[in-house]
Amino acid sequence: MKVSSLPADDDSCGWFHLSKPRSPEPAHRGHRSARWVIIGAGFTGLACARQLALNFPDDEVVLIEAQEVGLGPSGRNAGFAIDLPHDIGAEDYIGDIALARTSLKLNLAGQSILRELVNQYRIECQMKACGKYQAAVENRGIAVLDAYRRGLEKLDQPFQMIDADELPEHLGTRFYRQALFTPGAVLLQPSGLVKGLADHLPSNVTLYERTPILEVEYGAKTLLKHAHGSITADKLILANNSFGMRFGFLQGRMLPIYTYASITRPLTEEEQARLGGKPFWGAIPADPFGTTVRRTPDNRLLIRNSFTFNPDGRSNRKYNERFVRRHKASFDQRFPMLPDVTFEYTWGGALAMSRNHNGFFGELAPNVYGALGCNGLGVTRGTVTGKLLADWLAGQREPLIDFLLQAPGPNSNPPEPFLSLGVNMNLKWGQYRAGRES
Repeated sequence: MKVSSLPADDDSCGWFHLSKPRSPEPAHRGHRSARWVIIGAGFTGLACARQLALNFPDDEVVLIEAQEVGLGPSGRNAGFAIDLPHDIGAEDYIGDIALARTSLKLNLAGQSILRELVNQYRIECQMKACGKYQAAVENRGIAVLDAYRRGLEKLDQPFQMIDADELPEHLGTRFYRQALFTPGAVLLQPSGLVKGLADHLPSNVTLYERTPILEVEYGAKTLLKHAHGSITADKLILANNSFGMRFGFLQGRMLPIYTYASITRPLTEEEQARLGGKPFWGAIPADPFGTTVRRTPDNRLLIRNSFTFNPDGRSNRKYNERFVRRHKASFDQRFPMLPDVTFEYTWGGALAMSRNHNGFFGELAPNVYGALGCNGLGVTRGTVTGKLLADWLAGQREPLIDFLLQAPGPNSNPPEPFLSLGVNMNLKWGQYRAGRES
């Protein structure tokens, strides 16, 4: 079968350009075979490759990336390594307590894996265990924070409610009416982290970048064809999220949703003093369609909001040009004391969502496996599912692996054109309803 759509992220991502430069690995040329082949060198693929190499030290693991490492979705998110579950379909945003506790264990395991690797290899990615704020300005957002507070109490997790008069000491801005602070989140520079992980893989991992797969033949072994040759896999692992549908699996079950961000130039010392607050922090909106804001350790401010449904999973630069105006309006609302601060980069990045917020973990077909669909938790959940998939393939079992294997997976989407109509209407309505939080 032909792979009908290939990754096509543009070069606008600020995280990529502001992180430490690296020399990409050469593209594959010729014909070769390997026992293990992984497609997708994001958080999931990198974690799976590393663990497979450790579990099978005598085997060579081949990791294929269609673009350059750090340029794709794993390097384009807002840089939150989230610990806590946040079920937006539950009244208290926690829902079933047993499920929430398992989700918490998965997220904490992902954080722990990344923290150890960053410390071991001294990866430059601005990793800060500084927690996160969930901030609200509308009455509806205040109600969300109160509901989430009740859920966190049920889950027995620490938090702090911060009122409007105290928030400027934390965030500088007086825009928000209330925030819920949780101490367990880790903030980081995502492209810098992905690049660093790729540069410190075990010696029995071979990484090929800029090698998009154009055709695939399934059988006792899988033949992967590209423009300059082919790779034959005894065992194939898909770690390419919504592009897994382009390889014939989970078709009509994932939703490639793009969200957009802009990051400023560095603030001057005088502007930093005018802003005040803590030197680095991250705030997510109480309303899921609102604006995420970060102050980075290198004194930049990031604004992320706006969503599009891109069924082919590919970016479109026209949306960057459209949404940068919305980013500026959101920035001006929050930071009127910084009228002369301009954006240096604007970009979009993909989320692999499903309607029931479940991903896939396990066997897709004989000798084909996958960990696909992180539903906005790619940093932590992608890392831990990649590692656990490699452990399962090595014959290991543990409660977290059993939990992932028994999960229902992503459910089916309605057919087109109803799918696009429904998703686009939902996105527009959600962003409108977010009000001042957008």
